[in-house]
Amino acid sequence: MDGRTYLVLFFAVMNLIGIIIMGVDKQRAKRHQFRISERTLWLVAIFGGAIGSTAGMRYFHHKTKHVQFKWGFPILALVELVIYLKIFF
Repeated sequence: MDGRTYLVLFFAVMNLIGIIIMGVDKQRAKRHQFRISERTLWLVAIFGGAIGSTAGMRYFHHKTKHVQFKWGFPILALVELVIYLKIFF
């Protein structure tokens, strides 16, 4: 496999993790359980999972009232999308 294949797999995994952790954190919030830290949510988004994190935020209606997530995740997702397009096209 070449470098691009590894990048695609890395980005796919990070975005999948982004969706999953938003869903898990939402369920934990509903059950009043120990939560996933906002720092962890941001780290996943920053390291390639912003598109998945944004999708998870919208799908699970989680963190949508927090301005830093409401605007930060989508802006970061756009930045990552531009980076992906530059790398792959």
